[in-house]
Amino acid sequence: MATVYRRVWDGPARAEAEVLGSVSPGWAVLYSLSERRFFALCAWPSPQPVILSDDTVERLEQRMRETETLLILRMPPAESLGRAA
Repeated sequence: MATVYRRVWDGPARAEAEVLGSVSPGWAVLYSLSERRFFALCAWPSPQPVILSDDTVERLEQRMRETETLLILRMPPAESLGRAA
């Protein structure tokens, strides 16, 4: 029987995506082997799906933080949601 070695494609990039996902609650982060890009999908309710992508994990993280800020600024006040502030 021949020995077959498992090959991990783009291991460092996949590891970077995993680290970013672990420190970013509310986001699912992955690395696409076919596109060679990082993707982030928001995991909280939003009126539209939020899917971001970039070539580097650093720029993707920056876009994630910018998107969080924009979404927070667009949120209606707590009173209009029927909750006390």
